[in-house]
Amino acid sequence: MQISVCRSCALGQAGFARRLALACVSLPFESAVDEVDCMSGCARASAVAFRSPGKVAYLFGDLVQADLANLLDFAKLYHASFDGTFPDARVLGALRTKALARIPG
Repeated sequence: MQISVCRSCALGQAGFARRLALACVSLPFESAVDEVDCMSGCARASAVAFRSPGKVAYLFGDLVQADLANLLDFAKLYHASFDGTFPDARVLGALRTKALARIPG
């Protein structure tokens, strides 16, 4: 699983990618966290994207430091899903209202 943090956003500038990468070490599967230049989510800044081969990708915005646990929970759900989709968006919890895009794989 590839997780990308926008380095242009306030969260990225505050070192969130490093915090997220350290937290991902506890996940029971392989993940990589990187920083990317602007992900064009500026209207709802502080963006993080999730991608895996053969799955839809997700882009979340309006994130704050306190969303770290929610992002880890999402990573587990996303990893366990067959194609990255969920029959009910409520499983995303607080991230449900922070989803900017679901991009076909």
